[in-house]
Amino acid sequence: MFQILTNTNTMESIQIEVAKKLLQINTIKIQPSSPFTWASGWKAPIYCDNRKILSYPETRTYIRDQFINVIKEKYPNVEVIAGVATGAIAHGVLVAEALGLPFIYVRSKPKGHGLENLVEGDLKPNQNVVVIEDLVSTGGSSLKAAEAIDNFGGNVLGMVAIFTYNFPQAKENFKEANLELTTLCRYQNLIDIAVEEGSVTDEEVENLKNWREDPANWGK
Repeated sequence: MFQILTNTNTMESIQIEVAKKLLQINTIKIQPSSPFTWASGWKAPIYCDNRKILSYPETRTYIRDQFINVIKEKYPNVEVIAGVATGAIAHGVLVAEALGLPFIYVRSKPKGHGLENLVEGDLKPNQNVVVIEDLVSTGGSSLKAAEAIDNFGGNVLGMVAIFTYNFPQAKENFKEANLELTTLCRYQNLIDIAVEEGSVTDEEVENLKNWREDPANWGK
């Protein structure tokens, strides 16, 4: 059922296909002239809502299968799949179910009652874990999730995400954490496909490029 990735060109073709699928179901909104405001307070000409993927069976299954392709090739010794709450829980469950593996998930903060768990599920000491994430911006929350699993006794092999904005800050953060990140779609893939489809103008492309290089100060 699952195709094993064997080279960079195969991964690039998958990233392009994922970008097309995300744009087709309006998971990605690009509107430089009317920017969004993120929770961080940053202004952004783009917004990614991967939760919509779950409503589209064909796209949902394709994303699941590509996660599995990456995991089978890069992390054949995986024993547990983890999802980062809340956006990656469902995707993680789909992957774990298809692989016949246990599933756990990581909260953004400890539960305020009961056992006050940060990591939910049954994780045995030193089990090999692959983390599923839906979106990576600066990488801060994603890396905190991986750290929580390490602190809980797990051994995080790597992280696989649907989409990354590919910020320089995120690259540096993952490098410092010594954690491998593989993404099924990158910011540039989306922009390239949007240009190809005529969804954005040359002026908007330049605006989008400037934002990615300095998102914290863009629009001020």
